[in-house]
Amino acid sequence: MLSGLTANSVEPTPAAPGQPFSIRHAAVRGRTRFAIPALHRNPGLGTRLEEEMGRLSGIHSVRASSRTGSLLAHHTPDLTRSALQDVLGSLLAEAVPDTGTERGGATADKADAAGDGGTPGPGTTPWHSHAPQQAARLLETSPHTGLSPETAEARLREEGPNRLGEDRPRSVREILLDQVLNVPVGLLVGSAGISVATGGVLDAAVILAVVGVNAAIGYATERQSERTIRSLTRAAPQQATVLRGGRRRHLDAEDLVSGDLLEISPGTTVPADVRLVRSHRLSVDESSLTGESLPVEKEAAHRTSPDTPLGERRNMAYMGTLVTGGSGRGFVVGKGAGSEIGRIQAMLGTARSPATPMQRQLDMLGKRLVLISAAACAAVFLLGLLRSQSLLTMLKSTISLAVAAVPEGLPTVATTTLAMGIRDMRRHQVAVRRIGAVETLGSVQVFCLDKTGTLTLNKMSLVQATAGESRFTMEEGRLQVGGAPAESAAHPELTALLETAALCSEAEIAASGQAADFTGSPTETALLEAARDAGIGVGRLRRRHPLATIHHRAEGRPYMTTIHEPPEGGQVVLVKGSPASVLERCTRFRANGEAYPLDEGHRRRILGDNEAMAGDGLRVLGLAARKVAPGVDHRGGRDLEWLGLVGLADPIRPGMREVIQQFHRAGIETIMITGDQTATAYAIGKRLGLAGGDSLEILDSTRLEKMDPEVLRGVVPHVHVFSRVSPAHKLQIVEALQHAGRVVAMTGDGVNDGPALKAADIGVAMGRSGTQVARSVADVVLEDDELATMGTAIGRGRTIYGNIQKAVHFLLATNFSEIAVMLSGTLFTGSQILTPMQLLWINLVTDIFPGLALSLEPEEVDVLDRSPRDPEEPIIPSRTMRRTALETATLTAGSLGVYALSRWRYGPGTAAGSHAFTALTLGQLLHAVSTRSEQRVLWGSPRRHNPHLAWALGGAAGAQLLASGVPALRGLLGTTAMGWRDGLAVAAGAGLPLLINEATKPAAPYEPPGEDAS
Repeated sequence: MLSGLTANSVEPTPAAPGQPFSIRHAAVRGRTRFAIPALHRNPGLGTRLEEEMGRLSGIHSVRASSRTGSLLAHHTPDLTRSALQDVLGSLLAEAVPDTGTERGGATADKADAAGDGGTPGPGTTPWHSHAPQQAARLLETSPHTGLSPETAEARLREEGPNRLGEDRPRSVREILLDQVLNVPVGLLVGSAGISVATGGVLDAAVILAVVGVNAAIGYATERQSERTIRSLTRAAPQQATVLRGGRRRHLDAEDLVSGDLLEISPGTTVPADVRLVRSHRLSVDESSLTGESLPVEKEAAHRTSPDTPLGERRNMAYMGTLVTGGSGRGFVVGKGAGSEIGRIQAMLGTARSPATPMQRQLDMLGKRLVLISAAACAAVFLLGLLRSQSLLTMLKSTISLAVAAVPEGLPTVATTTLAMGIRDMRRHQVAVRRIGAVETLGSVQVFCLDKTGTLTLNKMSLVQATAGESRFTMEEGRLQVGGAPAESAAHPELTALLETAALCSEAEIAASGQAADFTGSPTETALLEAARDAGIGVGRLRRRHPLATIHHRAEGRPYMTTIHEPPEGGQVVLVKGSPASVLERCTRFRANGEAYPLDEGHRRRILGDNEAMAGDGLRVLGLAARKVAPGVDHRGGRDLEWLGLVGLADPIRPGMREVIQQFHRAGIETIMITGDQTATAYAIGKRLGLAGGDSLEILDSTRLEKMDPEVLRGVVPHVHVFSRVSPAHKLQIVEALQHAGRVVAMTGDGVNDGPALKAADIGVAMGRSGTQVARSVADVVLEDDELATMGTAIGRGRTIYGNIQKAVHFLLATNFSEIAVMLSGTLFTGSQILTPMQLLWINLVTDIFPGLALSLEPEEVDVLDRSPRDPEEPIIPSRTMRRTALETATLTAGSLGVYALSRWRYGPGTAAGSHAFTALTLGQLLHAVSTRSEQRVLWGSPRRHNPHLAWALGGAAGAQLLASGVPALRGLLGTTAMGWRDGLAVAAGAGLPLLINEATKPAAPYEPPGEDAS
């Protein structure tokens, strides 16, 4: 469309008559900023302009801002002003046909007025503080018929789809740059450049091939991880029901516009932010947004002030929340990025993902290697010049030494090991987003656990009950009394209590094959499920006792009443609600099959039971009943018979207490973060054993808000439960723990967890019940929603880190021995013992495969009984460095001994260097066996079998023998054939270092091997 245009600079110009935009700034060639009034507060238009203009040739990038109403285009300098104006004008004509009128102008003016204190416009209005009629007037819609189809279509073109933004995946360029922009690779590339300058084109090609292999492996691994996580975040299309022109229409939720009259029904997800205009016993589960586990009852007529907290706005329903009961109708007032979910998602831009501990340690190690290499290269170069060596000769020697200093296998070993960890995690239903997250799991010190949906099932369930003289508790899905299953025949009072709960209910039965599902509020469906599980035929019971009348809860009457007509005649009045209120209307209680007067002692005992159950964080209901004559109104009557109490809660997931104990054994502190009230949160924390054997410490968010940041950093490490928290609080808690020096993991499934998930060192989201926002920012996704699999992930992470430490230890010892051999040759003989090609052969062929095999060592049985490592400890601590120095000395001595012997026998030349090369290579292969453990020796306790190491050593040793026996390889590497005497000398030079290194290991106590030990 833009090809063939003449070159002209684009200069600032005012808007032409009738043109809906102007050029604001064009002083820099190839960069033009436009002012577009219709773009103001219209993110949908901005998205469309970015997409359409970004596809055109000659335009490099486009960025639109709905906040400032401007568009910035980067383009080729030869684009003319008229061409850009034509393109933008045609796109605006298609996107906003009536630009400058009504929605493009009047609405923009209305939005501007909002910013100046006038009537707020869409997306900025505190809709919960306005009456439905006022909301309808602002939205230019009708509370009875909704928008007209024509108006809805025009608004859709203007506003864009109702869609949350997605994280932009990393580009090919970004992933590749991550693989090559590090210090060791930079050193190798520099060495290749010097090789080309000095005529060593083949050496340079091999060096660059090493860099390419490492980059390819890292790129392929991280690209696959990106594809895996993005496949988890794709959500199925959502449908919505609206009234347009008074007619009901079913459409994709993406086609909703502001002012649409949306209908809400049970079991559906609210597709946009809605100001309710009508509600009928509507309840909404807002746990994904607020963290509060209990559903919120909604009331369209409820009025609030503009500063009312989100969780208390009873006349609003928000995008992404679940309708659990009743029905409603309301205006769409927030969609996509303008919804509450969208605003929380925008907070993610302020949270930054930190580098993993291993990334920091490997970066530090790479810099140290560069310093060591630079010092060694400078010393050799200057020493050679002082000994009258030619400049070209010393440059080649310096390149050889630089190549020897860099363990080329290190990036490949680390990347491949972590990639295999990702694959192993996937087999355990754990999807890993970042390759470094596997390692970070092994160094986690604190787990911040979201309660709702993570520690609990996010589903109400009967937990306790009292009936007659007995107390019943739910254990493993069955009500028990005194540790034994409660049989209905033996406890008729329990049967009467559950039958009353099943009848005094609005929950409905939906038969499905042989099973029956219940629909209704979570509380009532939980009671029906408890009755069914106790053997009560709920459907048959309701048919025998049909409902005649129902009186709902009301102001001043915190209980509901149902009247039924049993087959034997008369009527039965059933009451369910606030225990204290129901108890006031009772004069008798039932026990042992008989009715007894309800005296003050029994009343105090019942109220005490109520307080105890409430103190355990349960939602408690009282139930009562009475047989009466037909036609008697008993809504406020008394003389009822007390049946008992039922206590409900969002139950803890099975096995959670054991998972918490496993974390504690692994030295990981556990913190629960929840939006629940303090009493409920405390009770759940006690049941989970979050404090171990210590007293449970809990902090309410009202105190959190008043704390100085420095004080908070000192307090958070000692708190086990944070209650009544908001999304901002979660982020604040995670960052405070990080500032206190902890490696933090955060688990969650809701939108409200998103910012904290991204900021944490490792964010863990739920794959099934989790929201799209949570999954898209997390580092790890639990596909089966089972937190127990985190034990496997932690063990694997610790094993991976330990194995990479072994591989790095091996590579350092072998590469330092190459440096020592090269330095010794320059110092004592004035020549190179090993050629650059031989050094590359050692590092790439005979180092990388044993290093990879060491990184695949099997997991040790006690890996989860150890404390997390100190994240500040180097990947190779000082004790290991001291050990590495001894190992380097023995390997160097073995190779130099063979070199000295061969030089004595054959004189200076190819043979001596060839034999030293073979001895050093085989010695390094044997050293891989020694590196498997810092303590256990070969002739001591048996170790678990590692078949990968056996294959790697056998293959590498065979390749080395071919290098001495195949003429073509001998010509490439500069080696010679060996006789049997030479072979004995090489075997001694390779084997003696192994024996010395094993003999000098610190003794370790015998530990029986695992079942797969060899």
